[in-house]
Amino acid sequence: MQLRTRVLTAVCTAVFSTFSTLTYAEGSEKMNQDQQDVLTLVQKMTSAFEAGDLETVMRTYEPNQTIMFEPGNPVSDGETAKTAFERFAAISPRFSYSGHEVIVEGDIAIHIAPWQMSGTDPDGNAIKGEGLSIAVLRRQPDGSWKMVIDNPHGSHLLK
Repeated sequence: MQLRTRVLTAVCTAVFSTFSTLTYAEGSEKMNQDQQDVLTLVQKMTSAFEAGDLETVMRTYEPNQTIMFEPGNPVSDGETAKTAFERFAAISPRFSYSGHEVIVEGDIAIHIAPWQMSGTDPDGNAIKGEGLSIAVLRRQPDGSWKMVIDNPHGSHLLK
């Protein structure tokens, strides 16, 4: 029985350590170049959005993207997405993340990050929000990454 338990423990440890090598949090020394490139794209999108540079924001997405500006309401049309970003930019949002996780498999990646947002409505009232961002990215023919699916409301299912 003891031998069986040790073998099972060794197998589980090997399996879990194998899978854990695919995922590294921001700042991890083990984040590979693909993971860093995905994180850089997400940071570029966030910075551009905070600066009101919606052309750059839209260039971080594939033309046929899906963005969840609110749970249960996907937006796949680029012009509609840009209009939604414009309305949202009116509150001058500022974002912070409490961590980033990036998983890459071949030409597909997923970025997961808890976020907090603060802004100001047109009447000068403070607005705060938070959630879990889940974004699926695809490597482009030139080697860069772009978002295909962006759901900043991934935590809504937990409530």
